[in-house]
Amino acid sequence: MTDAEPQRVAATRVTDRRARLAVTIAFGTQALPFASWTAHIPAVAADLGLDNAALGTALLGAPVGSVLSMPLTGRLLPRVGSPILVRIAIVGYLLACCGIGLAGGTVTLFLALALCGFFQGSLGVAMNTQGVTIERSMSRPIMSGFHGAWSIGALGGAMIGSAAVAAGVGLLPQLMIMAAVLLVLNAAVTRSLIDDRDAGPRTHQRRGRSWSPMILLLGGIATACMLCEGAAADWSAKYLRDSLHADPGVAGLAYAAYAAVMVVVRLSGGWVLSRRPVRTVLPVLALVATLGMTAALVIGTPAVAIIGFALLGAGVAAVVPAAFTAAGRLSASNAGTAIATVSALGWAGFMIGPPAIGHLAQATTLTIALAVIPILTAAVAAAIRFSPAFRGQ
Repeated sequence: MTDAEPQRVAATRVTDRRARLAVTIAFGTQALPFASWTAHIPAVAADLGLDNAALGTALLGAPVGSVLSMPLTGRLLPRVGSPILVRIAIVGYLLACCGIGLAGGTVTLFLALALCGFFQGSLGVAMNTQGVTIERSMSRPIMSGFHGAWSIGALGGAMIGSAAVAAGVGLLPQLMIMAAVLLVLNAAVTRSLIDDRDAGPRTHQRRGRSWSPMILLLGGIATACMLCEGAAADWSAKYLRDSLHADPGVAGLAYAAYAAVMVVVRLSGGWVLSRRPVRTVLPVLALVATLGMTAALVIGTPAVAIIGFALLGAGVAAVVPAAFTAAGRLSASNAGTAIATVSALGWAGFMIGPPAIGHLAQATTLTIALAVIPILTAAVAAAIRFSPAFRGQ
């Protein structure tokens, strides 16, 4: 080893730590405004005169925007790299979030959410790709921690939103203050992101491997879990408020409980999974979520519903990070592209699920529509337990 080698290693570690901090903040930034908006959904729907079908149609704007952004992000990643896309997406996303508070009807709410979804989906793919780049540089698993930061942001956002509703603070001023703070914070740290312009897919062959049957299976698992996340975000407060007649402040606690338990599980997940295999731990947690949500829908009291959503958070918390790890193992020479594919499919579930539940609720009841959640968590438990994709984890 030359005299310069220790200095080079030390400099690399500093760079990795700074980049890790920047991506951690980016994950929290993506979750915070969206989670804070969930507590306002019942009030926004009432103010705009939206029934479940109209609200479901408006919420469809977000997945439409995400679907439009993902192919573009995939094409730009190898050319400009994830750092630039992360910076652009954060600015666009935070400004677009403020637009939600300006909506005056179904159409304008749809358009505002579509613009928000466009930048939100792009940020999701870009920051996960940057996370893979940092993980490779550090040579140790850190993706679970990033997703833990997302959960912390979701918890903080849910608490801020519930507090704002209880205090009578409107959606627009809350989002404007939040956007200003997060813009300054991200501007200060995202300069440390690692250049990965050569890490994206550039050939037809490399794109093909990212759509292998096993990667698609992992994407399906991520889709199911993130659909449950989206349903919890958009419909938990409305379920407690309208179906169970809980007070507005209490209604927002369902998602707060969900996010709080998810934080605990994700931050402790690395320690647990280093001692017990994924195929044992995650199916058990998914079955616990199945039982919890079934009880929440059958018993139908606010207290049980809050507990049920908390158990849902435990059941799905570690699944998506584990799916990313499995994707990287299955495609060791092309981990970034594989994880981006799983991320994109999962994000599609996150955005498409809530509007679908809204339309199903309009045709039946919200309680029946939310029964999709325990069905999906039971399917996830079976898929993880019996899929060869998680062998060796």
